[in-house]
Amino acid sequence: MKTMDISEATASLAEYARVIAAEPVVITSDGKPLMALLDMKDTDFETLSLSTNPEFIKIIGQSRARHEKEGGISSDEMRRRLDLVR
Repeated sequence: MKTMDISEATASLAEYARVIAAEPVVITSDGKPLMALLDMKDTDFETLSLSTNPEFIKIIGQSRARHEKEGGISSDEMRRRLDLVR
């Protein structure tokens, strides 16, 4: 993944579109990530929206923590509980 400081980001948007076709670009400010430019060709808007939603990210984090603490169930067990056994 390419990174560059915002002060160096002087190319045209069309040029960045060509660059991000090969790899994402993270724009930084004072060494800290500020934004990402990435190819959306294989990404739907719902995925993008959820992946940047702080509330959704919090829910996922809580779920992962609970899974690490309590464990989970297999996909076969989930199918059985949902009466989806084939």
